Amino acid sequence: MARFVCGLYPDGERMSENKSTDGYLATEHLVKRFDEAVAVDDVTLSIGKGEIFALLGSSGCGKSTLLRMLAGFEKPTSGKILLGGQDVAKMPPYSRPMNMMFQSYALFPHLDIWENVAFGLKREALPKGEIKQRVDEMLDLVQLGPYAKRKPHQLSGGQQQRVALARSLAKRPKLLLLDEPLGALDKKLREQTQFELVNIIEKVGVTCVMVTHDQEEAMTMANRIAIMSKGRVLQVGSPEEIYEHPATRFVAGFIGNVNMFEGRLTVDESDHCAVTTAIGEMHLDHGVSGTLNMPVAYAVRPEKIAISKTAPSDTSVNLFTGKVKEIAYFGSYNTYIVLVGDGSRIKITEANTSRHELSNITWEDEVFFWWHADAGVVLRD
Repeated sequence: MARFVCGLYPDGERMSENKSTDGYLATEHLVKRFDEAVAVDDVTLSIGKGEIFALLGSSGCGKSTLLRMLAGFEKPTSGKILLGGQDVAKMPPYSRPMNMMFQSYALFPHLDIWENVAFGLKREALPKGEIKQRVDEMLDLVQLGPYAKRKPHQLSGGQQQRVALARSLAKRPKLLLLDEPLGALDKKLREQTQFELVNIIEKVGVTCVMVTHDQEEAMTMANRIAIMSKGRVLQVGSPEEIYEHPATRFVAGFIGNVNMFEGRLTVDESDHCAVTTAIGEMHLDHGVSGTLNMPVAYAVRPEKIAISKTAPSDTSVNLFTGKVKEIAYFGSYNTYIVLVGDGSRIKITEANTSRHELSNITWEDEVFFWWHADAGVVLRD
């Protein structure tokens, strides 16, 4: 697991620094500088064999540079890259037991699909019988056997993506590197292809590291995610851990939507704590072992907030009022923007569970909104 800034957890437990490198793929204090600019800053990761691992972050965060160092296209300024215990940091790309699939797919337009998949195998001078066996096997795996004699331009974007994957897997790499693998596809096709891609990778059992800026893509495809910013890894965890227990303000804001309330820690007991904010006191159902009056943020996701024109009868904790300023209908859910006394705008989402049931909340309504004490998270960084 990578080094990241500590967040606050129940009973004072912290997400602490972990420099374990006992995974199948590991980096140790990896650094990449371009002149005075630091693109990758002291990254230590441990990735298990057969794992699908995502590097997620905004443009310029260092994720693509990190992937290129794994592939051998960039030489680390310092640090190690270990694959199966062997340091490959100084090994040239063509000698590394790994393949990289690019966003553009890089298929040869003059070759048919069968020849595209066979290209790398022919370069290795494998016997013709083995080449045929591997190519046919890969095309069957990606369900493109009937299209073997077509040229790339005769296939859809999703089919071309699967050809590129088949070509990458045909050489039986120990490590598969994916650079924005679905970035060239439209939204609907991208969503369909995410599951296909995961199923294929899991069938083969190859260890996979993918780079993406798409949160949904990372959450859907990866076993674990590393959130990167300014060359550093801020947090590593499963999609659920990253979403439900963000370690920092940045991670909370980067993954999904979140309402962030700045305040001070005014109560901190073993079984509960409270943060005083500009709109009132917010409660959490566990302590965080912080220092009283320290500045913190209280974060709560929009879907965890309830909204009504009448006050709830069963709670008085984390209960606030405001005026509805915006409403958006998204089919499966509604989004409300509620203006509160200090000028903050609170985002609330409500699932549409019936085709005929319409909310009685409309613009400019005075509303109550609230959430349970286990719904939020307190962040210091």
